[in-house]
Formats: sequence, C-alpha cells, structure tokens
Amino acid sequence: MLFNSASYFLFLVFSFAIWQILRLFLIRIRQILPNNHPFIRLCLIIYLLIISAFFYCFWNPTYFLLLVWVAFVDFSLGKILGFVNNPGLRRFILFSSLGNSLGILFFFKYGHFVAENWANMFNFVPPQPDFWSHWLLPVGISFYTFQSISYVVDVYQRDLEPERNFLSYLLFLSFFPQLVAGPIVTAKSFLPQIRRPLPFLKTPVFFAVFLILLGLFKKMVLADHLAETSDFVFSRPADISTKALWIGMFSYSLQIYCDFSGYTDIAQGSALLFGFRLPENFKMPYFADGFSEFWTRWHISLSQWLKKYIYITLGGNRIGPIFTYRNLFLVMAIGGLWHGASWNFVFWGSCHGILLILERVARGYRLWSFPWMRPFRILGTFFVVSLLWIFFRSADFASSLCYLQGLFVKNDGFSLPYTMEMNFLYCVFVISIGHILGSLYFSDNKQLLGRFEKWQNSLGKTAFFGVLASILMVLIVLFSADSKPFVYFVF
Repeated sequence: MLFNSASYFLFLVFSFAIWQILRLFLIRIRQILPNNHPFIRLCLIIYLLIISAFFYCFWNPTYFLLLVWVAFVDFSLGKILGFVNNPGLRRFILFSSLGNSLGILFFFKYGHFVAENWANMFNFVPPQPDFWSHWLLPVGISFYTFQSISYVVDVYQRDLEPERNFLSYLLFLSFFPQLVAGPIVTAKSFLPQIRRPLPFLKTPVFFAVFLILLGLFKKMVLADHLAETSDFVFSRPADISTKALWIGMFSYSLQIYCDFSGYTDIAQGSALLFGFRLPENFKMPYFADGFSEFWTRWHISLSQWLKKYIYITLGGNRIGPIFTYRNLFLVMAIGGLWHGASWNFVFWGSCHGILLILERVARGYRLWSFPWMRPFRILGTFFVVSLLWIFFRSADFASSLCYLQGLFVKNDGFSLPYTMEMNFLYCVFVISIGHILGSLYFSDNKQLLGRFEKWQNSLGKTAFFGVLASILMVLIVLFSADSKPFVYFVF
C-alpha cells in the first residue's frame, strides 16, 4: 500500500475516522473510569495494532509474523535484562538478541549477496536462484530491526526501563506510518507517547494535513517527474550524451531528496493524526556546509542511530585521531551496506567515510574557516554528494564507472527530450524556492507547528487553510507524473 496511492488515502481516512469515533466513545467512558485508565490505553493500542497489521498484511501477511517474532524475542529478553545483574549473563542476553535480529536481517537481505561472493572467491556452486526467489525481502525489515536493537541496547546499558506491555512494544515496531521506510524511532521517544497520548482536542490536524499534502507534492509532482529523467539516463549511460548525463546526475540527486523527504512528511503527518510525533529526518540537506553537516541534515534518524550505537560503541573520538578516522570509515561503510546488498552501496558509504575524514583534517587549516569559503563549501558538498549518488543509483559498479566516464569524457550520444529538460528546470526552480523560504522562515517543524496551532484556533484562518489545502490538492492532481515506487521501499 503506497503512500501515494488511492488505497492508502482511503485507508487513512477510514482509519482516522474510526479513531476519532473511538476516542469520543472513550471520553464518555472516562466519566466512569479514572483518566488515563489502563483499559482506555489498551483499547487505543489494540486499534492501532489492528490497522498497522492490516497495512503491513496488505503487502504480505506471512512476513508480519516475522515482525511479531522479532518483537516477542527482544521484548522477552529486555524483561530478563531488567532483573539480571550478572555482567556475563547480561552480555549473553544482549548477544542473543543481536544474533536473532541481525541473523534475520542478514538472511533475508544479504544471504544471496554473500553466497554469490563466496562462490566467486572459492569457485563454489552457490545455491540456485530458485532457492532465493522463495524469500522476498520483507518490507521495512532494515528499519524495525534497527529499532528493536536500539531498545535492547538501551535496556542493557540501563538507559531505559524494560517495557512491561508486549502490545505497546509491538506497536513501537509496527506503527504503520514509519513501518516501511522510517524514520527510525527509538523506544525512548515512542513508548512514552503510547503511555501518554495527545489529548483529543490537542491533535494538530491542520499541521498533519499540511505535512501529508507537502509530502505528496514532493513525491508526485517533483520526485516522479525527476525520476523520468534519471531513469532514462541511468538505464543506458553509455549511449547518452555528456550534457544529458550531467542533467541526469543532478536530477537523481534532487529526486531521491524529494522522494524520501516526501515519504517522511507523509509519515509524520499520518502519525500526527493519531497523536504521535515522529522525529524529523531532513533539514534542507543540500544547504549543508560540509559532509559532516550533510549527515546531520540527511536521513537524520539513521545518522543518529549509527552515531550512538556504532560510532560511540567503537570509541568515537575519545581514543585518538587514528581511531577516530577508523571509526568514521567503518560507520559509513556499515551505513552504506545497510542500504543494500551490493558493492555499490559499500563503496558509496566508504567514500562518505573518507570524505568525513578529509573534512576533519581540513578543519585544522585556517583557510577552511574563512566566511567567504562558505558558499564554496556548500556548492562543493552538493556537487560531490551528487557524484556519489551515481553509485547509489546504478545497477552495478561497472555501470557506475561507465557513467562517470561519460561525465568527464565528451560523448555525443542521445540527448534528453525537450520536455524532460524543461521538467528538470521547473523542479530545480521549485526546490530552490522551497529551500530558500525554508531557511528564512522555518528552521524546523516546531516553528511550523506553532504557526498551524494558531490557525487551528481561528475560524477565519481555518477556512483560509481549507482553501489553500484544496488548491494544493488540485495542483497535485493536475501536475503529478506517472506514479513511481518510493526509493527507500526496497531498503
């Protein structure tokens, strides 16, 4: 069930309507039961679990059982960690949890990749393709396994008390807005929201609707139009002209931003309708002043996860510069591999690790800190990040090298159709205006939320918002391109 489909729209509308009816009913029950009674919370949790399970089972019912298994194992081991004090036994429980979660992730996501590479190295016959064709990649497995790992690690480090309610923990992993492609949420931020949901009248419906419409606009009007250009160019880079290759590279760079940030906006808006706040995942990343800042603006939830649970665990920057550089490289290489079972992703992540190391070294020179260097750092960061997206997008390493060669060696191949070039320029203009307005007036979602809360309390502004929302919906319908799957659905 794609976020940009009619089926999801109907699912969301009906789910939200029943949710509101259920909460109105529970408000009447509160006249009998104490406020925030466990029965009331249980009813809300069960309803959210039902619609989340339906959302996931719409794709493949069998693999929802895999999610339940991961939740059951880590919930149980987390409870055991709550009363076990022996250090050796606690480590054994932790490694048992990691072995279960990572083992499942490894089998489904990397099994075929490892088998093929093992066979190529030692001339073994790998398992037949039919064997792996029976095992689809479970949707969202990279995200919910990371969330479950973070919970067990936090409990192990005594940063978090074990969750007592299995249904709450299952909802933490399976909540439908962020189930498929994030953002990655931590138990520390999500579980308290289950215990203390937003009051009925404090749900920021206007802001939620705005985020959903903004995400649909990014995806259907911008990303899907840009995808037509990048798909055309990346499908046969050897036959495309140099000019078209450059346009295609920047087109994909903007496409993946609009696609993934659009998904995140829809996820955040959908979650807000049910009273849950998800973390921000993007903050105008192409205005980043360097690669370290880029990773504080791009896929923020993954960056923070890698920093806390891998970089700091390896020692961070506490041991010395050599170990710091090693840790930066390993973390980014692992981050690249997390995105997919391909050497392209490993190379892409490793290059970002090397760039972070070089930037850390460059900061020691006075030239780096000059104010007049900032525009060059921003443009340079965007250019290099866009170059590296080639390895992220290409089918294999050979295609990536072929594309790079075409960029820097003049090639008189096919040119882009006029409509593709114009669509690219229109999208660049809209995205640039959006970034400029965002940097001037809205530094984060909290500022936007404050403005919309004021609107929600004014009848005149409510009507004005209704008109604006209607206009935006019309623009989405009129200017949307052919529907494409979300890029991060495959991760």
